Amino acid sequence: MGTLYLVRHGQASFGEDDYDRLSPLGHQQAKQLGAYLRQRLEREGAHIDAVLMGSLRRHRETWEGIAQGAQWSHLPLVWPGLNEYDSHALIETIHTKPLPKPDTPELYRQHFRLLRDALHAWMSGQTRPAGMPSYPDFVSGIQAALDHVRQNCTGHALIVSSGGPISTAVGRILGASHLATIDLNLHIRNTALTELTFTPKRHMLLSYNTVPHLDNAQHREWITYA
Repeated sequence: MGTLYLVRHGQASFGEDDYDRLSPLGHQQAKQLGAYLRQRLEREGAHIDAVLMGSLRRHRETWEGIAQGAQWSHLPLVWPGLNEYDSHALIETIHTKPLPKPDTPELYRQHFRLLRDALHAWMSGQTRPAGMPSYPDFVSGIQAALDHVRQNCTGHALIVSSGGPISTAVGRILGASHLATIDLNLHIRNTALTELTFTPKRHMLLSYNTVPHLDNAQHREWITYA
């Protein structure tokens, strides 16, 4: 039986013109996770056999931080099917007017209320956001990455991705509804670990959305969601 670690990227640049890059804190979160994983795997006498990641900049920067913190030199397999959905394209399917920059608590809440409704419409097949795949095709890209791990790994593997793909994978394993999967998505933390065990036939959920590398007084303020 193998173990697959799913890692959400570090804090990105929410509200900025270019979201797809880590903030300074995001880089720190990734390095801290790498240091934690190195210590944990060394205690267990284990090591990472394979690394997959999406093709987004925030995925690459998160992996680079993990690798630096863990002192690893793996060459990740870039897997575009692990990329996040386009939140702006989703929201535009139900709210065509331009939205102000979400720089207040109320505008932040408005953004995620709209995103929740837009995700549900997309997942239910009611909308097709510009430049995005259908929801079944989005799921297929994620499932293909999980299948690759099952078919090619027997030990420990790591995937760096985003909240949407990770929550989708977990939702499918649990047989969760669309609304429950959206809730999983919107509550996942930056650099959170989700652990799956796997056999050649299936994946099983071991833990979801944990941040053991930040679970101390020194790093608790590093816990973020966007």
